[in-house]
Amino acid sequence: MDVVRAIRRQLRAAIAPAVFLGLVGYFGWNVTQGDRGLQAFAIRQEQLKIVQLDLQRVNQERDTLERRVAGLRPQRLDPDTLDERARSMLGVADPADVVVLLGGTRRF
Repeated sequence: MDVVRAIRRQLRAAIAPAVFLGLVGYFGWNVTQGDRGLQAFAIRQEQLKIVQLDLQRVNQERDTLERRVAGLRPQRLDPDTLDERARSMLGVADPADVVVLLGGTRRF
């Protein structure tokens, strides 16, 4: 009887530490492997870098298009840009045309 009682007492004493050890293990696993864990954080950081590079590329492309459109605005009509667009839209642009950019005066 005393042996059974001693075993029961030790099991009862071991229940709380086992439960807490299980909780620590569960939360420890989630810190590294869970949806909001360290590995998921690293993956999101890589995705963020990719998206920021894409945003930078799109912003550069938008700035280029805005400069081209600025030459077609009525307040500041650039004859060269107007001529280029007119030829392109009318289909009279020759692929063999040579475009020479003169340095010094830039209208954009």
